[in-house]
Amino acid sequence: MGKYRRFIFEKMLRHGYVGGSHTNIENIPKGKPMGEYREIMAEAKDLLKEGYFIPMRKPDGLHISLNPRRLKEIGKELES
Repeated sequence: MGKYRRFIFEKMLRHGYVGGSHTNIENIPKGKPMGEYREIMAEAKDLLKEGYFIPMRKPDGLHISLNPRRLKEIGKELES
């Protein structure tokens, strides 16, 4: 698991960004130091490519939510 995967998954689950509830991808690194921004965004984009997120284009940018079909996999990753 990537260095920031757990942080991203836990944050999105805590805020309920699953299925129809979404957030701007730019909000994902909030709460971490600015020095870690680039790495967190790279990890989020990798997760998007892997199908863990459902992308939604909005006027203010790319919004994402966790793919409900991958919740079991996400749970297993968080347990390890």
